[in-house]
Amino acid sequence: MMSKFMEWVDARFPATKMWEEHLSKYYAPKNFNFFYFFGSLALLVLVNQIVTGVWLTMSYTPSAEEAFASVEYIMRDVEYGWILRYLHSTGASAFFVVVYLHMFRGLLYGSYQKPRELVWIFGMLIYLMLMAEAFMGYLLPWGQMSYWGAQVIISLFGAIPVIGADLTQWIRGDYLISGITLNRFFALHVVALPIVILGLVVLHILALHEVGSNNPDGVEIKKKKDANGIPLDGIPFHPYYTVKDIVGVVVFLFVFCFIVFFFPEMGGYFLEKPNFEVANSFKTPAHIAPVWYFTPFYAILRAIPDKLMGVIAMGGAIAVLFVLPWLDRSPVKSMRYKGWLSKIWLLVFCVSFVILGVLGVLAPTPGRTLLSQVCTFLYFAYFILMPFYTRMEKTKPVPERVTG
Repeated sequence: MMSKFMEWVDARFPATKMWEEHLSKYYAPKNFNFFYFFGSLALLVLVNQIVTGVWLTMSYTPSAEEAFASVEYIMRDVEYGWILRYLHSTGASAFFVVVYLHMFRGLLYGSYQKPRELVWIFGMLIYLMLMAEAFMGYLLPWGQMSYWGAQVIISLFGAIPVIGADLTQWIRGDYLISGITLNRFFALHVVALPIVILGLVVLHILALHEVGSNNPDGVEIKKKKDANGIPLDGIPFHPYYTVKDIVGVVVFLFVFCFIVFFFPEMGGYFLEKPNFEVANSFKTPAHIAPVWYFTPFYAILRAIPDKLMGVIAMGGAIAVLFVLPWLDRSPVKSMRYKGWLSKIWLLVFCVSFVILGVLGVLAPTPGRTLLSQVCTFLYFAYFILMPFYTRMEKTKPVPERVTG
């Protein structure tokens, strides 16, 4: 009966074809390691955010008068509302942890190089939309840090010559951040941006499966096939990697649930202390800083004395990631076979990014500003100098087949 049912479905919808192309007959390299868990984990967290977000909207009121009280109502009076709220707030941070590690794997193994340029660009568009989604959602609790953080970020658009003032007012929908701003951010956060993100995720996966997955060796497994056209170094994604990913999911859920149940605020980094106080336009918090996943770019903004140049530098720090596939001129993909210059610069870039993230949380001082400027210089130097050091360094010979 099941067979006949699937025949009926397949005659009208390519269900079996999609299953085979993207899972059971999609051949992935057999040498995936730890870093390849984070793609599937990103999908898991996305599902968590959508499901918990839908349930939260059922009890949330997007108005300046009732938003904060509705969040308190969810936490105190709605059945299991507290766990839904914590799953969603912790999930936002978990999403960026997973995405940053996923991006690091791309840098480590050259997953942005030919023929995967579009895979990388779609991934970067997802990252950009995630930042917008997180920013819009950050205003919704209508706490002190939500209000003033949004005030600071939106005011940055005012630095743009000629159109800055009008653009800032258009984004707010008012002369100041008000219930109108909250309402439009709510609409974008729960409807528009999730649709865009889901579409980009589909495009990202389709592009990936068209060219095939990269691997730690950077070897194209499609070049070596058997008589049946199956890659010699490939194994079906299902059941091998679906089972393997379950192990990663279980470990991730242990850590994730431990944080949700015992440290949901994470010392003020996931849920800031001022955000437990209702938004007040007449009372500025002692220190305004964005959530931790925005702080590297916020530190770059503060490192530049001129406001317009700071906004340009902050935007450029994200924009330069989109052109990465054309900056890397190395004949090899994986860091295993690149020269020592690439390895040193990747280390410098990662250390600079982490330091900028820490500095973005802290209040500025002359010493911290100087360190931010140095790290900003190193951040951009990694990309600007990449065409030169990747071309001039001596690389190791890449094996014809994966090494395991």
